[in-house]
Amino acid sequence: QVQLVESGGGLVQAGGSLRLSCAASGIIFSINDMGWYRQGPGKQRELVATIIGSGSTNYRDSVKGRFTISRDNAKNTVYLQMNSLKPEDTAVYYCNANVNNVKGYGMDYWGKGTLVTVSS
Repeated sequence: QVQLVESGGGLVQAGGSLRLSCAASGIIFSINDMGWYRQGPGKQRELVATIIGSGSTNYRDSVKGRFTISRDNAKNTVYLQMNSLKPEDTAVYYCNANVNNVKGYGMDYWGKGTLVTVSS
């Protein structure tokens, strides 16, 4: 089993910054993609940013230039640096990881989420 634990959420004023972390633990052979998703009030879950093992990244348009995703492969951890936060960034942020087991099969895992609230 693999567990993903997010941290770093909280309340911040518009224009402020937060840094989210997500650490994977358990039986991990290797990790493929890691990413952050979010679900705002009354909205569907949406992709925020992803990063593959080589370090290539992908962002949704609304966060480009404000958010930065990174990963520490030695620590099985992914980060999301969020700057210039806006009220519309308010959401529960979920970590996702595609993890290979010792047989080479990849499976998706999700964290329980961390709440980010941006006040205007």
